[in-house]
Amino acid sequence: MLNQTKPDPVRSPLLEKMPGIRHGYFTRIGGVSSGIYQGLNTGAGSDDDQALVAENRRRVADWMGVPATHLLTAHQIHSPDVIVAREPFAGPRPKADAIVTDRPGIAVGASTADCGPVLFADTEARIVGAAHAGWKGAFTGVLENTIAAMEGLGARRDRIVAVLGPSIGPANYEVGPEFVARFIEAEAGNERYFKPSVNPGHSMFDLNQYTVDRLSKAGVTAEGLGRCTYAEEDLFYSYRRTTHRKEADYGRQVSAIVLEKE
Repeated sequence: MLNQTKPDPVRSPLLEKMPGIRHGYFTRIGGVSSGIYQGLNTGAGSDDDQALVAENRRRVADWMGVPATHLLTAHQIHSPDVIVAREPFAGPRPKADAIVTDRPGIAVGASTADCGPVLFADTEARIVGAAHAGWKGAFTGVLENTIAAMEGLGARRDRIVAVLGPSIGPANYEVGPEFVARFIEAEAGNERYFKPSVNPGHSMFDLNQYTVDRLSKAGVTAEGLGRCTYAEEDLFYSYRRTTHRKEADYGRQVSAIVLEKE
């Protein structure tokens, strides 16, 4: 599969049937990187050959139907910060963890390697967004802030559809007691997202369900695709898998959405 020359992203059934948008949760398929980055590594922050990363991003942009300059991903910092983009970035990429737009032909994306990529759309208002939601971003409000930024452009939360793409699943996300305490201190009900690990004092965290529940609680239509980046090695890069193997670095996949031109 990794020998394919064209990307073949995972799609959301919910988003697929919405008019006027194109979206994809891209995998490792269809890229030119090799070695530990084998496949469609779009991570500008990785140590991969940046010429190969640029070609991979060009292939993603081509699939999305936009020029490479119009595939926008932020310099992600695990924050709750959202930016509005109406044209390609001038100069360095802004630091943020979500991007929203109301401009056709601007593809907004989230770069991930275990964290949750969430794509948003209100097709009636013609506003889309993409958020990078790891535990820290989800915990501190990046999802709710993305919805609010879309509302600022004219979206309505009861019309917004938000779909969580491939991210690390609960069977592979082990956390320590301090992590669990932080979540339960914030809200006692968060205890339901943790199950005991085989390692004493540790727990397995269901980031996927936590993310989808926060989206639903915010008043949007939400679902998760239930794909695990750690488990599906042929398709996805995984920071945690790389760490467990003591590899030098890791690739990133991108998830993107665009308003098609009318």
